[in-house]
Amino acid sequence: MDDEALNNSIRKFLRTVGVNSQREIEQAVAKALQQGALAGHETLPATMTLSIPSLQLQVSFDGEVKLQ
Repeated sequence: MDDEALNNSIRKFLRTVGVNSQREIEQAVAKALQQGALAGHETLPATMTLSIPSLQLQVSFDGEVKLQ
């Protein structure tokens, strides 16, 4: 195994997840605000789940998205 290749691959994957997740959250918040489902001052609980079936890995990370 090449540790450097593994590290670079993990970092690339996490960058992709981060950028795409942020875009999806921003779009969902904008839509909810437009539809009146959110007032714009909420704190939204969030969970991110990482799954790699071939490693039998499934772990969730909890946090929150604050609108103010």
